[in-house]
Amino acid sequence: MEFKDILAKRRSVRRFDDRRVPREVIERLLQETFTAPSSRNSRSTRIMVVENRDTIARMAGMRDYGSAFLKNAPLAFVVMGDGNASPMWRTNCAISATVLQLACVDEGLASCWVHVDGRPCLQAEPEGRKALDVLRELLPIPEEYGVLCVIAAGYSDFQPAPLPPHDDSTSVTWVE
Repeated sequence: MEFKDILAKRRSVRRFDDRRVPREVIERLLQETFTAPSSRNSRSTRIMVVENRDTIARMAGMRDYGSAFLKNAPLAFVVMGDGNASPMWRTNCAISATVLQLACVDEGLASCWVHVDGRPCLQAEPEGRKALDVLRELLPIPEEYGVLCVIAAGYSDFQPAPLPPHDDSTSVTWVE
């Protein structure tokens, strides 16, 4: 698939069928993800692969908004950053997560990002317990790692509509 086709097909998909993603596909995704650039080549991104459906379903409860769809995902990638490797770990993770989502499209998978970093469990309590606290209770996340997001992935049970046309010209400034 050409890169422009991958970009055109990438959509946030929150519905997956029950098919398990083969280990060799996951390994290719990881290999491609780790080609992402990082600040000063620090390679601070770390990925935790979660395939256990019960664990993923419990992860879906980390927030009362924006994460419920995880419960039906056959696969979750926890995108973490090692703060000891780089103070730019969040940026490095964002780049890696984007590469991971594009790699999913190339493999025929759908995906959707769930933001974790700084997000509260309860929308009405922004200063309360955080989504990261829930993940730390469920998963063996090293203390020195931060978590930027969780990427839900799997085979979609539907074909999302293409992005509608949009005039992005007001988002660009030309300097000659």
